[in-house]
Amino acid sequence: MNRTLLKPHVSSIGYAIFLVINAAQIWGGIFPFLPKDFQTDEVTLTFYLSQTFSFCAAFIASTLGSYYFPKQARRMLVTLSTAMVFSGSSCIIAAMYLPVYTLLFILAGGVFLGVGTAGLFMLWQRYFSSIPSKACNYRLALGTVFASVCYFALYAVPTALTAFLVPLVFLPICALCLSLSVREMTFDQPMFEDIPREHPQVYLQLLKDSRADALCVGAIAFSSGLARGVEIVNPAVSDVVNSASMTGSLIAGLILLALWLTSSVRFGLRTIFRTVYPVIITGLLLFPFMHHAGLSLFAGLTYMTFSLILLIMMMQCAQTSRDRGTNPVFAYGFFGSVAYVMQSVGFLLGWFANDVAIFGVEQVTLLSLIAAYVLGMALLASTGSFAGQATPESTSQIEFTATNARSKEKASTAPEKNAGKTRKQKKAIASDGHVITDRLSKQCLVVKVQYGLSSRETEVMELIARGRSMVAIAEDLFISENTVRTHCKHIYGKLDIHSRQELSDLVSNTEL
Repeated sequence: MNRTLLKPHVSSIGYAIFLVINAAQIWGGIFPFLPKDFQTDEVTLTFYLSQTFSFCAAFIASTLGSYYFPKQARRMLVTLSTAMVFSGSSCIIAAMYLPVYTLLFILAGGVFLGVGTAGLFMLWQRYFSSIPSKACNYRLALGTVFASVCYFALYAVPTALTAFLVPLVFLPICALCLSLSVREMTFDQPMFEDIPREHPQVYLQLLKDSRADALCVGAIAFSSGLARGVEIVNPAVSDVVNSASMTGSLIAGLILLALWLTSSVRFGLRTIFRTVYPVIITGLLLFPFMHHAGLSLFAGLTYMTFSLILLIMMMQCAQTSRDRGTNPVFAYGFFGSVAYVMQSVGFLLGWFANDVAIFGVEQVTLLSLIAAYVLGMALLASTGSFAGQATPESTSQIEFTATNARSKEKASTAPEKNAGKTRKQKKAIASDGHVITDRLSKQCLVVKVQYGLSSRETEVMELIARGRSMVAIAEDLFISENTVRTHCKHIYGKLDIHSRQELSDLVSNTEL
């Protein structure tokens, strides 16, 4: 194995530091490393509510802003995000040393941190969407692993220093890494040139195709918010939630890196949701019978699952923006809005839960039934059994291609060399996720494997080989003509051709 594959990129380091900032300030509701006597019920609840609602509002505003005012929204993200996080961290520090104004500073800190971290999430999403999918998935997974290691290392730092590390050390490093990463972005891509409101049908189709995936994310978020809300007054939950979140991120990152190095797989949010569904639904059924220790563990479990879902969500949104040429902030903002709004709703319901009985049923029991219902609806949506036929998962799945598989593909690029493919290889190509209708479809899939085309590029290539025009391809795939041209440019470059006729000849001459 090539050791250079595991070398960290500046973007992986920067994203890791950013996740540490979130874990040290946001996920647990308040700084998990500060003295427990500072984390009173009133302080924790004030911060959590202000941060959560401002975070949700920022995601919704980013989604709408990227659609109607993309340039202005981008400038605001670049200008304000880091400053808002710094201001929020400063307010938290001030709250500890000025007890008379503690709640006021906590409220302001929650708002600043909520808006600022949402903005930084959007900026990182823009960057990862702009780079090739293989580099994006690898750097995200590696950054997630680094973040977990850095987070647990904070427990070795004296408590008195932790609060100052975020604004004075971590935040500048994160901003520097983000600035260096942006330098390698290619801005002549359709996702940056496109004015969303000029192509409403493209974005409406994106929302339609993404609603089942977004509901799956939202269902997990709702469960995590519910568990967190029930235990918001338990100071030990902050540590459990943060540790579980980072442990989940560590496990997810290591698994994805292992897949990246050894296997070739395709999966998406719906696949992950159906995998974790039995565990979460079992926990919800046991929820009413749990004591404080059990509730804390369940909160940790749901946040661990939520961390995994968020990582896959970021990868899938980036893939969607590349395939469709849509604004990356819009796609990620839509998913994030659904996820964090549902998490907030779950938190509020959990917070209001008490021993009061409604229709003879304890409120916690009723909440667990509601959460189970939400998860059930998401499961039906993910399988296409709810509200009609769901969008095929192949339109939104992400791909992990093993590094050894890539080296083999590069070693054999001529169509004539494909004649010796084994029956097993042909079967793998046929199960790629595309609908195989005839010989031409099979030939396109063979070309995809040989030349390392993405799924969307393969779809465009097949339509070109069938003689479809740019306008027709854009209509068939619900993307803009500018996006089609960009895909054609990438296809021609990978195939080392210069015309439609050369593409048709290459595909038709490919042996099966």
